[in-house]
Amino acid sequence: MPKNSKVVKRELDDDVTESVKDLLSNEDSADDAFKTSELIVDSPEEKDTDVEEGSEVEDERPAWNSKLQYILAQVGFSVGLGNVWRFPYLCQKNGGGAYLLPYLILLMVIGIPLFFLELSVGQRIRRGSIGVWNYISPKLGGIGFASCVVCYFVALYYNVIIGWSLFYFSQSFQQPLPWDQCPLVKNASHTFVEPECEQSSATTYYWYREALNISSSISESGGLNWKMTICLLAAWVMVCLAMIKGIQSSGKIIYFSSLFPYVVLICFLIRAFLLNGSVDGIRHMFTPKLEIMLEPKVWREAATQVFFALGLGFGGVIAFSSYNKRDNNCHFDAVLVSFINFFTSVLATLVVFAVLGFKANVINEKCITQNSEMIMKFLQMGNISQDIIPHHINLSAVTAEDYHLVYDIIQKVKEEEFPALHLNSCQIEEELNKAVQGTGLAFIAFTEAMTHFPASPFWSVMFFLMLVNLGLGSMFGTIEGIVTPIVDTFKVRKEILTVICCLLAFCIGLIFVQRSGNYFVTMFDDYSATLPLLIVVILENIAVCFVYGIDKFMEDLKDMLGFAPSRYYYYMWKYISPLMLLSLLIASVVNMGLSPPGYNAWIEDKASEEFLSYPTWGLVVCVSLVVFAILPVPVVFIVRRFNLIDDSSGNLASVTYKRGRVLKEPVNLEGDDTSLIHGKISSEMPSPNFGKNIYRKQSGSPTLDTAPNGRYGIGYLMADIMPDMPESDL
Repeated sequence: MPKNSKVVKRELDDDVTESVKDLLSNEDSADDAFKTSELIVDSPEEKDTDVEEGSEVEDERPAWNSKLQYILAQVGFSVGLGNVWRFPYLCQKNGGGAYLLPYLILLMVIGIPLFFLELSVGQRIRRGSIGVWNYISPKLGGIGFASCVVCYFVALYYNVIIGWSLFYFSQSFQQPLPWDQCPLVKNASHTFVEPECEQSSATTYYWYREALNISSSISESGGLNWKMTICLLAAWVMVCLAMIKGIQSSGKIIYFSSLFPYVVLICFLIRAFLLNGSVDGIRHMFTPKLEIMLEPKVWREAATQVFFALGLGFGGVIAFSSYNKRDNNCHFDAVLVSFINFFTSVLATLVVFAVLGFKANVINEKCITQNSEMIMKFLQMGNISQDIIPHHINLSAVTAEDYHLVYDIIQKVKEEEFPALHLNSCQIEEELNKAVQGTGLAFIAFTEAMTHFPASPFWSVMFFLMLVNLGLGSMFGTIEGIVTPIVDTFKVRKEILTVICCLLAFCIGLIFVQRSGNYFVTMFDDYSATLPLLIVVILENIAVCFVYGIDKFMEDLKDMLGFAPSRYYYYMWKYISPLMLLSLLIASVVNMGLSPPGYNAWIEDKASEEFLSYPTWGLVVCVSLVVFAILPVPVVFIVRRFNLIDDSSGNLASVTYKRGRVLKEPVNLEGDDTSLIHGKISSEMPSPNFGKNIYRKQSGSPTLDTAPNGRYGIGYLMADIMPDMPESDL
């Protein structure tokens, strides 16, 4: 700007307390780097304050007490129940140790880059998911709302699992454990074992009949299960009290909830190694089956597990990182948390299969004892000749090796008659090949194994307390992903919103504590998150790389981190990750289409599970879950594309000032060419010590630029509040 140019005075709104002349009085005319036609106001003291939109009240944004607290929060959110009961199942099912290779490859291609992306945008813009994606592109602002909806759907049923764990925890202070033996039923004449339990097992019976008191189908409600209703209430009270003040309250609990599971896992691993058969379980687990690794289904399931293990798309990652300092090295955080998550999964897999190996060994010994007794009966009856049995083998105290030798001999000699003998091979591998996951692993297989532990109540208490803590850590991130964006956007009190959110979730969650509630948990788990979250993360990737601009984003990261991130991330974000995510979405849709929508129902008369299809209303609910979760994306796009709502009166559409402070954020960011951190950082800028610093914006730039000391690192244009002033007058 030439030195002799004049500034036209004009009256501003009521919120503007200083004239343009006052603001321009300190202009540095010698700085040629800011030849522009628009002005940005900033106060140096605003660097670490947070300004409420639509209010004159300015609050400091909460911050983590330490880097350790933040890392534990992210670890607690990403490391959840899936690491304990989903990853070991996938590892066993998809090639054992060979499964780790595709998992690691996809962690590098999908997991770490997208986790780094979410950490970066949250830390830089310092807003929840709604505010972040509104800033990146208002038309894609529905991404943030969709994240909140998915978070709420997941929170509804995830806390039910914590309630189940609380129930088992409360029942573990007994010797023997209540699921150790089948109950006896007495009638007038005699006492007998409960038939439903006798046909299944003690732990299976306890889970389905004592804990859930499950109905035979999803259509048969059966009324509320009051034991589980009280446990669900307790779970929501715990979450509400921990989250009522956001990270200021949950941050103190995180130290215990995030670290305690590792203590338990290590204790279980040490204890399991001292038990017979644990090595067999681990050997079985990590024996690679390379031929399975080449199947496309293995890679699809590995990609899905990577995706959900890190909590991508939920908004919790963005919410937690928004409380960081802007110069925090979020790249280090992304790599660290991702690999902690991976090694936690491997540790949990070691524990699970060491324990299941011990359980398989116990069951195998019983099998050998029972079948040896059958062979002795056949010898006495003359069905099998004594001559074929080796003389050194004593069937009354036979080892596993000797039994297998006798079994093979009988099978060869009695080749035609052998099926009629109904002898079992009693191979420990057969028991280990019975893959279990989810509730079947935690509440049936693992609980059965613990009944054989010395001091079993102690280990049961530790195990279910670990599950509660794993669940709570994930719930903290999930609720933060709901509350933080809403508080940032609508400026409601966090305490009130948290209480309302938890109370409403408990009321809706009553459908999960009916006798048919377990079937609704399965429905929500299958349909409420998978497809919507994939779509959300794909749109996040597109918004940053193709709407905002990958080159500008890389520059922003360089300014924020103090170093240029590897070009590896550039190619991952721009080319590889979008293609991989689209492939995963297509594969998931195809798999969902080929798999009949249904659930495994417990049939009391048969004492076994049976696959049933959802009724018509159930199919409607399944479709509705997917549609409602993703509906905010097109709705917000249409509203903002066609200006269906007038934003002139307030919220995010207007920009006003008071004493140089930003009170409203603009949303008219369409066609934004500007970086999040376009200018130099304040330490690099030659700036006189004036009361207010003035920054100019390059002519031709769109509606936003960056003031070096700005609260969000985002510039705000005086032209937005002076629409009638000609550009030349500035």
